Amino acid sequence: MLRALVFDVDGTLAETERDGHRMAFNRAFAEAGLPIVWDEATYGELLRVTGGKERIRHFLDRCPDCPALDEAAIAALHRKKTEHYTAWVRSGAVQLRPGVARLVREAEAEGLRLAVATTTTPDNVEALLGRAGLRGSFHVIGAGDIVPAKKPAPDVYLWVLERLDLAPDEAIAFEDSENGLRAALAAGLRTVVTPSFYTRGEVFDGAWALLSDLGEPERPATDLRTGRPVVVDVNWLRARLEGE
Repeated sequence: MLRALVFDVDGTLAETERDGHRMAFNRAFAEAGLPIVWDEATYGELLRVTGGKERIRHFLDRCPDCPALDEAAIAALHRKKTEHYTAWVRSGAVQLRPGVARLVREAEAEGLRLAVATTTTPDNVEALLGRAGLRGSFHVIGAGDIVPAKKPAPDVYLWVLERLDLAPDEAIAFEDSENGLRAALAAGLRTVVTPSFYTRGEVFDGAWALLSDLGEPERPATDLRTGRPVVVDVNWLRARLEGE
């Protein structure tokens, strides 16, 4: 029986990476006097590393011309980046992807529990859900450093399932990336994947469904395997489960 939906955040709920997180990182670098600018292509490569602090460390370790920063300095830089990002979200500059708000509200009305499983910081999650008017809809928020091992490790999904007190087959995950899909599958979750700007070329073997987005009644999504129009709602999810 379907009892919960568990959502990734960046790229899944909203297209936040290219013009949100990337620009916030660059602004934090500039304010700190660091000669670092992440262009679109560079940031796309860096997204293979999950976690903002981990991304900074990964880049610095491979940049011979960059200054050496200890973990405290990296953490401070990341906090400043988060300030810039959350201000951007609260300004209304970001919109949820098609079908997200509708599905969240339908699921809540149907009595399903809602959760977040992400590597982004809790402040980023609060800003996005708060701006969208959806914060009160979510029962569990698994975010940031709540677990030490980040995606593609399954830890954040296992942490969320434990707090929902549900088995993996009672929930469905929503992701946009290969790392996220690997994490969800390792936790035993069926996973709907809606690739985002930076993840369109990734491999999504094992995805329960692979769609352009969640769709709206007036503008359905596309099933990327069959080409058929799709609007993801609770009935659609339950019908797929019953058809297995």
